[in-house]
This record gives sequence, structure tokens and C-alpha cells, in this order.
Amino acid sequence: MRRNLDGLLFPRSVAVVGATPIPGKIGNAVMQNVASFPGPVYAVNPKYSEVLGRPCYPSVAALPEPVDLAVIVIPAEGVLPVLRECGEKGIKNAVVISAGFKEVGKEGAQRERELVRIANDYELNLLGPNVLGLISTRVGLNATFAPRTALPGQIAFMSQSGAFCTSVLDWAWKEKLGFSHFVSLGNKAVLNECDFLAAFAEDPETRVIVAYLEGIQDGPRFMAIAREVSREKPIVVLKAGRAEAGARAVSSHTGTMAGSDHAFDAAFRQCGVIRARTVEELFDFAYILSRQPLPKGRRIGIVTNAGGAGVMAADAAEWEGLSVARLREETLQALAQKVPEEAAIYNPVDVVGHATLEQYQAALELVLADPGVDLGVALSAPHPILRFADLARVVSQAQRTAGKPVAVSFMAGELGEEAEAILREAGIPSFFDPARAVRALAVLAKYAEVRTRPKEPPPVFPVERERVRVLFAEARRRGRVRLGLEAMDVFSAYGIPVARGGLAKTAEEAGRIAKELGTSVALKIVSPELTHKTEVGGVRLHVRPEEADRVAWELLRSLRNRFPEVQIDGVYVQEMLPPGREVILGMVRDPTFGPLLMFGLGGIYVEVLRDVAFAVAPLSRPEAEELLELVRGKKLLTGVRGQPPVARAALVDLILRVSQLVAENPDILELDLNPVLCYPDRVVAVDLRLTVSEEDL
Repeated sequence: MRRNLDGLLFPRSVAVVGATPIPGKIGNAVMQNVASFPGPVYAVNPKYSEVLGRPCYPSVAALPEPVDLAVIVIPAEGVLPVLRECGEKGIKNAVVISAGFKEVGKEGAQRERELVRIANDYELNLLGPNVLGLISTRVGLNATFAPRTALPGQIAFMSQSGAFCTSVLDWAWKEKLGFSHFVSLGNKAVLNECDFLAAFAEDPETRVIVAYLEGIQDGPRFMAIAREVSREKPIVVLKAGRAEAGARAVSSHTGTMAGSDHAFDAAFRQCGVIRARTVEELFDFAYILSRQPLPKGRRIGIVTNAGGAGVMAADAAEWEGLSVARLREETLQALAQKVPEEAAIYNPVDVVGHATLEQYQAALELVLADPGVDLGVALSAPHPILRFADLARVVSQAQRTAGKPVAVSFMAGELGEEAEAILREAGIPSFFDPARAVRALAVLAKYAEVRTRPKEPPPVFPVERERVRVLFAEARRRGRVRLGLEAMDVFSAYGIPVARGGLAKTAEEAGRIAKELGTSVALKIVSPELTHKTEVGGVRLHVRPEEADRVAWELLRSLRNRFPEVQIDGVYVQEMLPPGREVILGMVRDPTFGPLLMFGLGGIYVEVLRDVAFAVAPLSRPEAEELLELVRGKKLLTGVRGQPPVARAALVDLILRVSQLVAENPDILELDLNPVLCYPDRVVAVDLRLTVSEEDL
């Protein structure tokens, strides 16, 4: 359910609790900033009758009206009674700037739990504690202790780091970058990134949502909101802390390869969030998304008067997934008439260093007008013939005429300062590095594709959920939370194709099962403690049915003699399948987002090259299809060197069924299907590992 944050982001009246006339105090800095708010502003502090020329009230209860927003700037030990006063007064929105909560240890954590309880009791929208505050330029509110406020703009920004907020505010003034809202999240005791994401989405003056996050409190809720919001407004996130989080003992390939950052990458990709790797990218992306139109495709036109810059831009286009556009014959002929004779008219178009302003302009206009060009980059190096300011005006006019997104790289220092101002006025981003300009344009193309993604829910197959529940209950009763081939029935219950076979506790049973299968078989030792069966000699292949009992007896005797302390449950007798393309499909439960699927090619591709891709379950069919495309060796699935392609539709169905299995059964902590053999007409799971929780979830 979406919280109504209108009183927090668009208040009509504000009270500063802890306001003080003493310079150097945070209560004074906050009051100084809030004083510019055009609506009623009240000071609250029992020590004073007046603060900064305004009447000061001894308590929240003494206020003449229940204000829309209370900004609390007092020592932590006094916050809780003040918060109760706010609730009793009918105030529904509070910003707790005060520190001294869970960030300081056990006592602070207890204080924060009580703060949350009070907020819930009175249905308070509470930002903080331990925050810089918030700014809403829409209503002229600066409820922070920052030395500078934000310029008005169309970017809504939120950050977990208050120090980062102050740095961004100072930098944004220099860059003339404006914000609609500017929010410091702090400890996120009540309100978190999900609440503000939903609120920013509904603000018509916000075009782009930007966030610096160190973690996400509710991954599934974040993904659900972001999926909807990203279809209307771009979301750009810098997620700090790429180290692996939530580590625990794992037994699967997936568990050893998956980490917290893989989950964030996958979740952001699936819900249309654009991930920035650096602060520079965060605001490059935010700026171009807020000021430039979206392209219809990924074909870029490059115009330059410096050959090296053109080559750099073309290289960057390839790195960023753009294609260097092929110009139409009509465009090439027109270019040949307009630019110097020695110019290169094929994209990248190099008008050469001595081209005049008119020649550069003609080239840029022709390239942008070409129907095969979706976006453009204009490049230049210092030259006595061209003034950067004049060139900036030409680029601005050409972009307006074409209506296509454009970025600029004028590779200059002081000589380009006037041009920067002209381009900024036109909303055209400018960078020294051509690759940086191309990277910003690529984000426009990426977001344009996010908006047109098919909106399709995960499929739901008819399955035997109760059968799986009983199997897991029995495993827990026996103290067996790590399962192997004996858990094949779990996958059969979800319609996942598995190789035929059965568990034999004796050599005689192995012989009977082999004869029932009627083909050569594989014998695999079953033990919760021997996870790598091949490495300990626990596998026999190509065993004839009539020899299965003898081979099973030898296998059991050998392993029991070598590992007398290890529990051995028997031998799994499985049909021998012909060679096929091997893939691995696994899952580990991420602490933020839940079931994280891993897909990759088998053999050395997973063991050595780690050619794998991740996605958060449950998946839609387009997301399952995309998962196959994300591995580098994907061409091996389509058939190479005369080999037929694998049954792609069957492989996608297998992924979707496993996705449903792990989404519907939260007690599955991790699993591997490895290998899954892929043939032209079918896919079959051959081996597995699965870990369930010790308690029913």
C-alpha cells in the first residue's frame, strides 16, 4: 500500500523542534533554512520565547495548530516523547534529523525500535532518524542543515548518506543541476526508498528518479514498484558496497558463485532500473534522461573535426551496445557536396580540422536528418577556425531541428567554458571524453527499450505442491536437509523433466531397477556428505542391466570401506543418456530479493570460465528468454560447426518451472540442476543438489 507523503514533500506549515538562535548549532542551521519557507513556520524550544524573529513555543502541544511537518533536531534521548506529542497533536509527518539511534549500538537500536512503535501507533510518516533532512523545491522548503539548498529542477534524489547529500548539493550548484526533491534517507526506520520511489513517481514535475543506496530493505516490494515506475520515469541507482553480503555456508555451484551484487544487478535489470557504477555516471545519466528525448533505436551518427575523437566515439559505441549507423546514399552524396574534399563522409563523418562552421553545421544536420540515425554525438578539438561557442549554437539548433538526442564532446578546457553554458541552456550534455558522451547516449537507448518491454506475468503451471511439502517434511524428520538424487521426485512434481531412475538401498534392488529401465545405466552413490560423487569414485557409467547388482555391490563396499564414518543411503540407478549440450540451472536465496536463479553452460564454462547469468524468481517468459541471451557462450545453444540447436522452448520451460518451484517453496534455500542435458527435441535434468531449511517456512 502506498503511503501518502504529500504532507512530507508538499507541506503547508512546518515546525522546527529544537530551533535555537545560537549560531553553529544544527538547530540554528535548520531554522535558518526552514525560515525561507513561504508558509507558516514555528519554532519549538522551551528555552526561548523567540528564535530568528519568530515566536518560539515551549512544546509541540503548545503550537497554535497541528502543522503538516515537524522537523526534530534535539538530542536522541528527547526524541521519543516529542514524537508522542506530535502524534497527540495530530501531526502526521516528521523528519528526525537527530542521531543516536541504531547507528550507535545496542541502546540506540532499542531507542529506534521504540521510535518505530510510536510512529506506527500514530500512523506517522517518519523520515530518519540520523538524516540531513529533505528539500522540496516545489514548495520552497529546505528542511536540512546543509549550507546550500537545491536549485529547482526535474530530478528527484534520495541518498542513504547524508555526507554524500551535502557534497552533491555543492557540486550541483556549480553544474547548475536542479532537483524537484532532495531526500536524505538516514536509518530508514519507517520510510524507505520504496516509499519515496512511489511518491516521486506521482509528482508530475519529476522526470527522473535518482538514488544512492547502500542497501534495500524490501527487495520484492522495491522490484514491484520499480517495474511500474520505470515504464513512466527513468530510475537511476548507484548501489554502493559491491562486496558479497549475506554470506553463509553453501554446498552448490550457485551458492559459491552468486553474491549480493549479482542479485542487485539482476533485480535492477528485470525491473528497468539503470545502474550507475560511479557518481559521475549517476548524474551524467540523470542529466541526459531529464533533458534529451528518447531515441527510436541504437544507431548512432558521429560528426567530428578530429579523426581521433571519431575513432574513440566509434569504439565506445561498440562497447556500449550501440551500432555506428550506415548512412543512406542520399546523405553521402549531400555530404560530399557540403564538406571539404578530403573529409571522410562515411560514419564517423570527419569534416577535418580546417572545416568552416558552415561545413560542420551542414554535416551535422545531414547526419541527424538521416532516417538510419537514431542519436548523434558532435565532437571537436580546439582549432583557430572554429569557436566552441559558435559550434555550441550550431549543435543546439541542429538538435532542435532533428528532434533526436545529441551529446557533445568538445575536448577543451577554458576555451570551452562559454560553449558549456550555451549547451547547458539547450539541455545538451557536454563532456571532455568522447566515450563518456557515447555512454550517456547509450543510457537513453537502454531506457527507451525499458519502456517498450512486454508486460507479462510469470506463468503458473499446474503442479503437485502438496507432494513437495510432504517430501520436505520427511527429509526434515530424518534430519536430511541436504538432498541429492533422492529428491528427483521434487522436480517431477513440478513437471521438470528428469532422467528415469530410482534409489536402491541394496545391490539386489539396483539390479531390479536396472532391468526395469531396460537400458545401460549409471550407478551413483547417494550420501548427504559426499556431494562430489565423481571425485571420490562414487559413479559407474554404462553398466549393463544384468551386471547392475554386482557393480552396485562393489560400489557400496568400496565407499563404505573408504569412508566408514560417512552415511551412505544407497545407490541411485539412472538411465544412461546420450551426450548432449550441458547446462547448469541453480538457485540461492538472496537475503534482499529472495530466490536468485543462475543459468550457465556446463563443464568448463561454469567451472573455469564462470560463464553464468542471474535473475530473480519468479520469471516471466521474456525474462527466461533473456537469461539464455546473457551468457557469453549462448551460440553453443543455437548450433555451431554442424551441430543442431538445442530445444530452446523446452529449456525456457524448464527455467520457468524451476522459477515457480523456488518461488512457491521458500524452504528451498539452494539448489543445482547440474548437468541438464539439452538435445534438439528435449532437455533432461541428470543430477541435482538441494538444500531445504531445517524448519518449515
